[in-house]
Amino acid sequence: MSRIGRRQLLHGTLATAVLGAARPAPAQVGDADRAAMARVASAFLAALDSAQRRAAMFPFAQDERMNWHYVPRSRSGVAFKEMSAAGRAAAHELIKVSLSDVGYAKAVNVMKLEETLRQLETFGGLLRDPEKYYVSIFGSPDAAAPWGWRLEGHHLSLNFTLAPGRAVSVTPVFFGANPAEVPSGPQRGRRTLPDEQDLAFALARGVDPGLRGRFVIAAESPGDIVSGPGRVDSLKTPAGIGLGELGAEQRTLALRLIEVYARNMRADIADEELRRMREAGAENVRVAWAGAIDPRQPHYYRLHGPTLLIEYDNSQNRANHIHSVWHDPRNDFGVDLLRAHYEGRRHPHA
Repeated sequence: MSRIGRRQLLHGTLATAVLGAARPAPAQVGDADRAAMARVASAFLAALDSAQRRAAMFPFAQDERMNWHYVPRSRSGVAFKEMSAAGRAAAHELIKVSLSDVGYAKAVNVMKLEETLRQLETFGGLLRDPEKYYVSIFGSPDAAAPWGWRLEGHHLSLNFTLAPGRAVSVTPVFFGANPAEVPSGPQRGRRTLPDEQDLAFALARGVDPGLRGRFVIAAESPGDIVSGPGRVDSLKTPAGIGLGELGAEQRTLALRLIEVYARNMRADIADEELRRMREAGAENVRVAWAGAIDPRQPHYYRLHGPTLLIEYDNSQNRANHIHSVWHDPRNDFGVDLLRAHYEGRRHPHA
């Protein structure tokens, strides 16, 4: 979606829920949903040969589970290019069962952009490979113990942690797009992350002038996301203005923007994440901007609250190269849900 109409901006499902008088009943990610992901993950492992299976599997407690990044580099796991046709098909089924249709399309398009970069880059293009994306499984995909899985490569890092009886943890989530808008060739004009940009500019342009001094936290963008691998604690204190300070239209836009990130996930996971944000108080989320309020110039924004930290930067390649990340400050890699899981096992009658 390259252009967003007023009706779409003002009628997102999250905005309706938050701005309405009543809160919905708590949603839960059920055992059947976790079992579906486990079943498809097991089918993926079964589609690999023995050497690939060894490469794909790691102990759940191994530090590799938290070894995420979004740059081109060597990675653990098994790459798509090493899989048989059956293995690739099974890997795609695992992505599909974990993401929404929209999220799956974004993930596939991020991978396809490697082919675009191969065609556009004079130097380094041969290093681009749309099949150099790796799947890793941590622990055993079943309902008896915590386990997780990861899809990762250039500009894509999806990290899932599952524990019996607990909501699924999905952060950190990284989606990038280079080019953000394909400038030439057969895919000219294609945008992989349009909503993440268009909604943000609609929000920024409408912020009340009296709030703009606190909304814009820096005249220039930082040049990349701040909370990259190993740096999530670098943004402990939210900056900018609270959503409760915004006018109704801009507040609705901010909530729609948050929903864009959450709705990359399958519906039950997204509903649970958005419920947690509402219960913590949507008014406690702060929004901040850095750089120009001009899509042709480097720009950056942040949404930061008790249950989420979203960063978006479009600075490189003349503001045609997006990095975006979604964290749960307290629950990246399922840290919080695992604590609850293990404490529940120690105190079953508490």
